[in-house]
This record gives sequence, structure tokens and C-alpha cells, in this order.
Amino acid sequence: MFRLLPWKFFVKHAARRYGVLDPAMLLAKMRRFAQPSEVAEPLELLRAGIVFHARGLVNAKAIQHNLDWVWPYWVERQFNPNDSSFVPRAFSFSHINLTHRNWTAVGLPGVGAYPIVDPRGLVTPLHDGWSLDFWMVTERRRRLLPSKLDDRSVTQRLLLEPTLMVATRIEKDGLFLDLSTRMIVRDDGAPELCTEVKALSDEDGWLVVAVRPYNPEGVQFINKLEYDPASSSFRVNDEATVKLNDRPDSLRLAHYAEGDVYLDLPGDAEQREVKCDVGMATGAALFRIHAGQARELGISVTLERDLKELPARAKDVKLSWSHALGGMAKLQVPDERMQFLYDAAVRTVLLLSANDLVPGPYTYRRFWFRDACLMLHPLIAIGMLDRAQRVIAEFPSRQTAAGYFLSQEGEWDSNGQVLWIVARHAEMTGATLSPEMNQALKKGMQWLARKRLTGDEPKGTKGLLPAGFSAEHLGPNDYYYWDDYWAWGGLKEVAKYWRLTGDAEAAKEAETLAGEYARSIEESIGGIPPKCSLGAIPAAPGRRMDAGAIGSMVADYPLQLYPPGEARLAKTADFLMERCFHGGGFFQEMIHSGINAYLTLDIAQTLLRAEDPRFAALIRRVADLASPTGQWPEAIHPLTLGGCMGDGQHGWAAAEWIMMLRNCFVREEEDHLVIGSGILPEWLEGGRKVGFGPTFTAWGPVSVRIERDHIHLESAWRGQAPRVLIQIPGYVPVETKAGIYSYPLEKS
Repeated sequence: MFRLLPWKFFVKHAARRYGVLDPAMLLAKMRRFAQPSEVAEPLELLRAGIVFHARGLVNAKAIQHNLDWVWPYWVERQFNPNDSSFVPRAFSFSHINLTHRNWTAVGLPGVGAYPIVDPRGLVTPLHDGWSLDFWMVTERRRRLLPSKLDDRSVTQRLLLEPTLMVATRIEKDGLFLDLSTRMIVRDDGAPELCTEVKALSDEDGWLVVAVRPYNPEGVQFINKLEYDPASSSFRVNDEATVKLNDRPDSLRLAHYAEGDVYLDLPGDAEQREVKCDVGMATGAALFRIHAGQARELGISVTLERDLKELPARAKDVKLSWSHALGGMAKLQVPDERMQFLYDAAVRTVLLLSANDLVPGPYTYRRFWFRDACLMLHPLIAIGMLDRAQRVIAEFPSRQTAAGYFLSQEGEWDSNGQVLWIVARHAEMTGATLSPEMNQALKKGMQWLARKRLTGDEPKGTKGLLPAGFSAEHLGPNDYYYWDDYWAWGGLKEVAKYWRLTGDAEAAKEAETLAGEYARSIEESIGGIPPKCSLGAIPAAPGRRMDAGAIGSMVADYPLQLYPPGEARLAKTADFLMERCFHGGGFFQEMIHSGINAYLTLDIAQTLLRAEDPRFAALIRRVADLASPTGQWPEAIHPLTLGGCMGDGQHGWAAAEWIMMLRNCFVREEEDHLVIGSGILPEWLEGGRKVGFGPTFTAWGPVSVRIERDHIHLESAWRGQAPRVLIQIPGYVPVETKAGIYSYPLEKS
């Protein structure tokens, strides 16, 4: 009934009456910048954006009027006019973290809960929750406040063995603070977050455990904070318990009107409960420290709020890291940084696939087919087969009756992506698809057939998918080749599977439709005026060359729809490197306004495939851009080098790092394998041992090991062995022979 009401008329009338701009007219004007489309903006993303900026509005009210509080690291820098991170706030609609979107998740490989730690050791135990901070205060009122310190005073590392642990060391003027945060399993089998603290001071004072109403995104309300002396624990918002393994010597609680509890430390008033209608309650437990004597403390936080939302399979506390990593492809290179980044990336994709496969532990803790498919590829390649199969098995349940694989309405790339990754999984593992999955893929194929445009208005769109929203931020709604290339690639891949398994009818239908997409794309690109295309492939038929052309590169990597070094794709890569790079990496000008590690690696993959040595510099630069804990945010601020967009621990970036190093050792082409074409020369200096594997390929698993100027291959081909080319830069190429698994390397 309510849909039948003339809402646009009501809005226009109200706008005229109150003398404000008509929002309906403004939206109509804004949409003229985009191509007409079925869905202007996906509802899911609108909802997420509203929540995101609602917090930004709260931040605008809470932070700038209370700069005497202790705030998280990003605020202390972004609101500091003496800092390169400073952002003026005059006409900002909302105040959000634009300069230091960095954090690191800790957890267990079978538990889909992701506590995070920021670059100064601030711990956020629950998803989008409040945080714990750790300070020191001395008798002479000296303060050690980690969020206010620069990089010279703070060292942070991610330890990988025996479990994931973020270790933060803070040191300044005779005050030392060591923080170690990890997830543990209690005796009763419940996972909980544990932080161990060690404090040392050159004078008497206090170690402070502070409960804070914020996290790395900004304010997160605390309305009720209670302390129970019997158990030495805080209860926060009746949703989690913060347990202290020692009784505090003093306790302070405050509500918003009283200001930050920090302002009255050490103080002499003590209370056990505070309620705050504003939602800005703060608390501090103080522990006496004596000069020259280390004080150690353990803090644990229950995770019941996050755990109760998870299915049983995502609470497998018995799955240890050593067991989860067993049998995975291992990298061995002498470069300690790149070795660490690979090992950390493997753990990131493992962690983020405990439940739904999500591209981040915090901001992006939601499912997208796009991210899931691109993260599944390395999961399969390095041997996480059971986990990949579990994720893929859920795909049919996300498909509409019409055949659309739906995660966000209005994005047309998902069907091609699902066809591609499901067929790749079958190809790389030799698995047979279930009848349910086969039927879902056929419905998905039929959806792709029906969805194509039949007319040629606007020019160059006939046979393509409709204009759609670009979650990859290629620009306003448009007829993106990104969507069409995925359709072509997915159809081509699934046709191979059906042909191999004897489903000739489905294979022919997929091959025919793939050919039609290919012809439509080629006709569309051929019709673009040369002054717009510059001999390359823009993002869409009506676009000039710009940063959005990065989407068209998917035709080369990972889809391999054209031969290596195809002229137009080579020109696209050259254009992007000449016009859209900053600081050695791809700078996505649209929305992200930052350096993208994962998109830089995609270009490196194209260069590697074309035997263009420039790929090596991109790999090295992406390694340099990783955080001290081995993570990449979705986009990196060109000046602060902190995160400026998306999740602070981007799972897609971790996935691309895995695939990049894997392809340096073992790269698949349509009818052969290329071994070692991306091995960096410094890895082989001094005859050091390097290797990778076992990695799954279309022909079976293979491992590569180089030692003392010999290369050794180990394989378990499922059928006829493929043609294998050894092409290590600086060495004479070798084509392997059946039954020979070791070859001397001769410098060229």
C-alpha cells in the first residue's frame, strides 16, 4: 500500500515549503553522471554506507569537542595539525578514519570471530565493539599513552607460531610496555581473547587497563560498565566480561559529563558501576608498579556475543594452526620479509574462511561473490581443498530462482565468477560436481544468456550485460567490460568441465554463449574512437582511458582470455603504469584515492605472463607497502602509508600476494606449465635453496625446488603430463622430458 503513495510529490512539496533543496531532483541530476541501470545503488551497500557515516556523525559530535581525551591512534594523528595525517574538518559531513585504517586480526582457524589490534596495541575484542587500551602513569604524572606516540617509540609484530599473536612494544623516556594479544581456548572449550601485559618504569607509578568507548573506526558506545571485585572483572554493556588475573590497587569509572577517566588519574575516588546515557562511559583499573620492578598482568575477554551468532562449524576450537596448515603449499625464499608476508597471507585467508569467506575481519566482514571467488583461487592452489569445497557448496543457496548468484543487487559480475571458480576447482582437484551444483551452474549460464542487451543503445553495448554498479569503484554505473569478461571467462571454463565430463549439450551451450560474449566484446571495443581507447581497453564502451581501465585487465589475469602480451592489454597496462601509478603502485583515483596493493599485483601478473621484467619491481613495492604485521589495507594513503579505504586487513590483497608468489614458481597457461619465470634474481644469489609447493594445477599438484644450480620437480599428474617449460630469468630455458625430474641450470 505504502508503495502506491506519491512519495516524490510529498518530498518535493516539503522541500519547497521549507526552502531546502529538493533531494529527488538532486538525485536525478546525480544519476545523469551514470548510465541508466536497473539498480542505482545496491541496497546492501547503501545500508552499510548509512551505518558507516552514522558513526562518522557521532564522531563529529564526540571527538573534536573532547580533544583532551585519549583517543585511538588514527584520531590522535588525523586531528593533529602538526601531523601529515591531518584532515581539516570544516565542511566534513562526518568524521571518519581516512588516514590510518590499519589493524590486525587474531584468532583460530576454525573460529569465525575476529578480534583486532590497532597499530598502537588497542584491542577491540568484539566485532565493531568497544576497546581496551593500556597506559602507564607515574608518581610525577608522566604518561605513557601509546596512541599519542610516533613510530620511533612503538614496535609491532605479528608472531605466527604456535598461534597468531600481535606483539606491541612501547618505549619512551624510561617507561616500557609490552603487549601480547592472541585468542586462546579455555578449559571448558570456549575461545576467548587474551592480552598479556608487562610494564617497567624507572619510577613508581601505575599500570592502567582502560575500557574505551571506541575502536579503529571511531566511537562505539558504552552505556553500562560494572566492576565485580569478587571476580576482578568488568562487565561491559552486559555483553562481555573483561577478566583481570590480579586485583587492581585502584579503580576509576566516569560518565561523559565527568570527562574521560584519564583526566583524573590516578585520582582517589572509587566506584564500581557507571551508567552513561550518552554512551561514553570509561573505566580504568590501576595496578601499582615500583621503580625497576616489572609488573605482569593477564587480561581475558569473553566472546559470547560474537560466538552465539556463528554456526557450529565456525566454532571449531579443536582446529589448531599446525593442523590447519598441514599439507599446505610452502614457500621457501631467503628474503625474510617476503617469506613472512606469504606465511602471514596464508593465515589471513585461513582465518577469514572459518565461516563465510569474507574479505576482512572488520569493515568487510560480509560476503561478496567477487571477493570470495578471488580468494578461493589461492585457497585451492595451496591445498586448502576441504575449506574451499565447503565455501563453494554454499553457492547454490545464494542463487535466486532466476539463476542470479546474488550477493549485492545490481552487480553483474557474480555469475561469471561463480562459473569460473567452481569449474577451476573441479579442474585443479579432479572433483566431480554434485547434481545440485551442476544444475545451479546451468541456471547461472541461462541467466547470463537472458541478461544480455539486445539493442545497441547506447552505441557499443549490444550483447553486453546491462549497466551496473561497480563495487570495484571503476566509476559511476556503466556497461563495464569487467562484468562481460567474467561472463566470457566463466562460460569458457565451465564449458571445458562439461565437455570433459561428457555433458556435450551443456558444453555446447556454454561454448556458444561464450563465443557470443567474446564477439560482442570485440565489436564493442572495435567501435571505440581511437582518441578514447588510445589502442587500449577502457573500462566501458563510452569511457576514455582512466584508472577504471584496471577492470579490463581481468581479461588477462586471472581469466587468460587472450594470449600473453596481447597488444591492447599491454597498452592498457602501460597506460595504467604511466598515468595511474603513485609511489610505485597502482593509485585508484576513484573512491579509493589510494595505492592498491592487490590491483598492483594484478598488473604484475600481466607483466609476468608477458615476460616483462617490470613485474619484479611491483612485487618488491607491494612488499614494502605491507604493515609491520604483514597486512595491506584495501587502499593505502600516499603520504601516511596508512589505510585510507576499506578494511585494514584486506583478505583479497593477501590472496593476491599468495597467487603472485605461487605464479612466480608455477604458472599455468592453457596447454602448459611455466616454471620459475618470476623467481627474483636475489633469491638465487649464493646458491641458496628456494622452493614452492605442492601447488594444485589443472594437471595435478607440483612442487618446485632449486638447490645448488639444479631445479627439481615433484608432480602427481592425474592424467597425461602437461608440457612443462622452465624459464627462470637469467638462465637458459629448458623444456622438460617425461620421467626426468631434475635439471641443471645454465646461466644465459
